[in-house]
Amino acid sequence: MNYIGSKLSILNYIDNTIQDFAKINNNNVTFCDIFAGTSSVGKYFKKKNYSIISNDIQYYSYVIAKHYIENNKKIEFKRLKQNNITDVFEYLNNLNNKKGFIYYNYTMEGTENQEYERKYFTEENAIKIDSIRIKIEEWKKNNLVEENEYYYLLTCLLEAADKVANTASVYEAFLKNIKKSACKPLQFRPLEVLINSETKKYIVKNKDANDLIKEIEGDILYLDPPYNTRKYDTNYHMLETIALYDNPKIKGKTGIRAENNKRSKYCMKKEVEQTFEELIKNAKFKYIFLSYNDEGIIPFKRIEEIMSKYGSYKVYKQEHKRYKADNKRRYLKNNTIEYIHCLKKNMPERGI
Repeated sequence: MNYIGSKLSILNYIDNTIQDFAKINNNNVTFCDIFAGTSSVGKYFKKKNYSIISNDIQYYSYVIAKHYIENNKKIEFKRLKQNNITDVFEYLNNLNNKKGFIYYNYTMEGTENQEYERKYFTEENAIKIDSIRIKIEEWKKNNLVEENEYYYLLTCLLEAADKVANTASVYEAFLKNIKKSACKPLQFRPLEVLINSETKKYIVKNKDANDLIKEIEGDILYLDPPYNTRKYDTNYHMLETIALYDNPKIKGKTGIRAENNKRSKYCMKKEVEQTFEELIKNAKFKYIFLSYNDEGIIPFKRIEEIMSKYGSYKVYKQEHKRYKADNKRRYLKNNTIEYIHCLKKNMPERGI
């Protein structure tokens, strides 16, 4: 899944930085990914045998983490007549077509003659998204799928829908013409299940990071907050609506959710520094690592000043290709410097 600020391409850099600064092994270590996004960082460290706390304020991100992080056993579907993955996916891929919220609000045919005509999906793909999403919810209400199976299926649908969306990677706008990849039929397929040691703990939350930090503790806190004024609630409103499927009130040409209280203070220039310092101050983690590039709205010097108040500080840097939502937009530069700010916090030892 294409995602603003994804750390998929620099996972080794993050891991090497943590190892160099903290010099720890992964036995009995709790790693918290408190701005989880698509869980690329959490998945990586789950595979390395860490216990994981994963969190994000966006519900679609929570859904993804509930599968990739919290799911730790084979998916079996014992309550369904279609009681294996192959049969379940065959059944869902061949449902009778049901037109629902996505079709009526985000396709040309569904929005024809309305104030705004939208082209997020082809009619065929929107109907398939609606049909599968309605059936998944029906199974949940009738207690035919367990919680882990429910989030597994939702994640499969989010991943599949994203691949055929008629957007330039984000959902803040749709393209005028249907692009080639959006014309392809939606492929609803099984995803991998990351099965690890049963002795490890995998906890997934859906809260504001600054609220959650007061409730948790661990060894490594990894921070990947929004670094500019782009809002994830609007950029990924479509994924949020597919995940919740709550028939929200929508507005404007792009059909974003009308009521949204999830805008992060990390996107607000007047709020971000105080919000960031409160997070560091309240964190009960020995090691804190902040990924933040040179385009971030918190000045480099302020990050250094804030983190240095609370313990031993060091910074690492690496240049890498910047994220581009599309190739038509002009960018000032092709590369950015990805800083990882590191803090060994002054606090009681946890044994690592």
